Amino acid sequence: MNPVSDPLSTAERTPPNRPLILGSSSRYRRELLQRLRIPFEVASPDVDETPGFGELPGALAERLALAKARAVAAAFPGAVVIGSDQVADLDGQPLGKPGTHEKAVAQLRRMRGQTVIFQTAVAVVCLESGYEAQSLAAVKVKFRALTDDEIENYLRAEQPYDCAGSAKSEGLGIALLESIDNDDPTALVGLPLIRTCRLIQAAGVKLLSPQGSQA
Repeated sequence: MNPVSDPLSTAERTPPNRPLILGSSSRYRRELLQRLRIPFEVASPDVDETPGFGELPGALAERLALAKARAVAAAFPGAVVIGSDQVADLDGQPLGKPGTHEKAVAQLRRMRGQTVIFQTAVAVVCLESGYEAQSLAAVKVKFRALTDDEIENYLRAEQPYDCAGSAKSEGLGIALLESIDNDDPTALVGLPLIRTCRLIQAAGVKLLSPQGSQA
């Protein structure tokens, strides 16, 4: 498992005492973490995301976020590792990434006119320091009563097949929604940055420092 360097230039980086690694293959989470302007690397965790029998969506998101952080931390024990996962919760039933157009159509037909809770979990692990913590952000979303044509037009334009519940809210997916209720605005996109900041600060990562240095 080799971390991929973040897009910040060498001149913008201050070598940290304890590296920060985003344990995710999601480009959306990588883009979100870049907003903090701190140096980080990316490593993809190898984790089975199959839900357990009867596992509720929030519990599934928390379990997978922690499993991802632990998997990457095992390879980089001196690093502070962020893991995250998102599961759409429709009446207690988990909806993950559709993967195909047909599955995305089925998901959106089920969700139209309904209130869906997007359960987004973040976990932070550092094996060397013994730090481990996690948090769950629940985003309540009301979908419009979408027509079949609107669903097809949205999917053809956005192709959100790697998004939980097929809802790419930072793009055209915002047009699917009637309302959003949450306390962490970035959670719906895939990484709750308010919670992430709190957890990585507790792990020793400095925020809002002149060059994004870490303790």
